[in-house]
Formats: sequence, structure tokens, C-alpha cells
Amino acid sequence: MATGAPVLTVLGELVVDLLPDASADAGPEGTAPRYVARPGGNALNVAVAAGRLGTRVSLLARLGTGPLAAPLRRHAELSGVDLTGVVDAVEPVSLAVVGLDETGSPDYGFHVQGAADWQWTDEELSAVLPAGTAVLHVGSISSWTPPGCDAIARLAERLAGSALLSVDPNLRPMLAGGPVGASLGNDPGAVRARLDRLLAVADVVKVSAEDLAWLDPDAAADLDGTAQAWADRGPALVLLTDGGAPLRVARPGRALLHREPPRVTVADTVGAGDSLAAGLFAGLLGSGVTSRAALGQLADDELVRVVDDAALVAALNCTRVGADPPTAAELAAARGQRAAERAGG
Repeated sequence: MATGAPVLTVLGELVVDLLPDASADAGPEGTAPRYVARPGGNALNVAVAAGRLGTRVSLLARLGTGPLAAPLRRHAELSGVDLTGVVDAVEPVSLAVVGLDETGSPDYGFHVQGAADWQWTDEELSAVLPAGTAVLHVGSISSWTPPGCDAIARLAERLAGSALLSVDPNLRPMLAGGPVGASLGNDPGAVRARLDRLLAVADVVKVSAEDLAWLDPDAAADLDGTAQAWADRGPALVLLTDGGAPLRVARPGRALLHREPPRVTVADTVGAGDSLAAGLFAGLLGSGVTSRAALGQLADDELVRVVDDAALVAALNCTRVGADPPTAAELAAARGQRAAERAGG
């Protein structure tokens, strides 16, 4: 990737995902299921996916202690992610135990109380923010969990107007409410207020229908209207995902666009939304979009090309176990194969 290229900066958590090993049984008594530890977390997944696509990307994260920390760092390094913004923290690494249903959709059990990811300070963020940041992506648990969420919000507010700000709520209801959420300092009202603060300065918003159902159950009944309403409230671009259903692409003052995601054989959907976001950022930066004004001027046909590529990145991720996004070469090959299939009728 070019040294002078604009920087995608991704800010958020690092999580080790314990995924069930489908090839192993649970022992003679059924009490010893096997799991594979895989690097994960919204920020790490987005940064790795972007790095594999050839984007110049910097990861801002607090790397906790313990034997699981080294594989997280190595996973990012292998994808060309700049780790100078990673803070070596004294708190533990976050852990998620993942279950998969028959469709490959994940269910999470979290072990995150007191973890490194939620402890950001203003001083830490000011010290590690890369020069040349064209896009700052924040979201997921760290963006709405105290005490660090306030420092993240203040950073986003300071950068408003000087970089494209992207927000993905990426909600985890267990951590946003209920007893587990309360142990982290979260409740639904507080989480909604924290997200509203970020959304007020966001230029790009990626949100799932599942997240919408939690944030605003009434709005989720009309996804078309909600996508447009969210765009009209401030962001220059809203990308609303709905599993395998069409993506909704909304911009203020523009007609709502629908894009059909590619059909693939799904291993699981872990990291799909993160891969989609990385594909979107790679495409926007590749089209020269480094400001809100440039995003507003982007023609619909060029935006559609970017979104379709991002959807293909997510689809390719879903063909493999865990968050395992494609490289630029794999994306190009899949794009060429789809073009050939369409040409062949």
C-alpha cells in the first residue's frame, strides 16, 4: 500500500472469539466441547479486512494482558495493519464464547468486565491518533461502554469536519442492558444517548436491521423509511443491512437505493458486517473520497459499484469459518467470476 495514501483509522476493541469446533465431539460425557480461539472484535476485524484489501489502515486499540494478546497483534500484522496506535494495557483481553445456529448466525457469551477495551482516556487517544487520518471508524462495544466511550465521543467531535467519521452501533444487547450490561455501566437509555452523541457528528453510518430493532422498534417496521430518515438527520451516507435481504443505501436528498447481496454457501456470518464496512471504506478511499463534500458529490453509479464490492467482500467472508475476510486478489477474482456469470446469462 502506498506510503502517502490517505489513512483509514479504526478505533475499538480487540476480542478473542472462541468458536465451536464442528469437527470435534464433546467427549464421552458431552461435557467437554472444543473451541478454537480466533482473533476478533469489530475494530480488529475491520482493520484486518481493510488491510487485506490494500488500504492503508491504522488500528487504535488497547491490547490487554495474557497469552491471548500476542495472537491478536500477529493477526493484524499479517494483514499489513499499522499498530503504532495500539496501547499496551494492564487490563485483561476481552473474550467472547460464540455459538452458531443452523444458519451460521452467531450467539455470544461475553467475558469482558474490567477488560482493556473500555478504558480509553483523552490523553491516550491524542497520543496515538495518526496524522493523515482521512476516515475515522468507531463503533461496537467500546463506543458505548464507559468510561472510555466519553473519550471516544470527544475525539469524534474534535475531528468532525476534518475527517470522514463513520459509526457502526454493532450492538450486543447482553452488554447494553440487563445484569451484564449493568456490570459494565450500561443500560438501554444510556447506550442510546451515547450513540446519539456519535451519530450527531457521523458522516457515514452502517447499521443493521437487528440493531435498529433494539434502538427503535417502531422504526424497524419500515426499513426503507428509516434508512432515509437516518440520512436526513445528518449523515451523508447510511448503509442499512438486513441479513441476506437487499442492502439499503440512503443519502440526504437522493433516492433510496437497494442492492442485492451475493448468494454464497455460508459457513457462518461472524465478521460479515465488519468486512462490509472495510469494503466500503476501501472503495470510497479508492474513489478519492476523503471528505464529506467528496462523498456528497459521488455519483450514484460509482457509489453502487463501491457498495456492491463491499457486499462481495462480506459474502466471501461468510464462506469461511470466523472473521476471515478476502484479499484484494480474491475479491478481484470473485468480481471477475460474477461478471462472467452475468455475461453468460
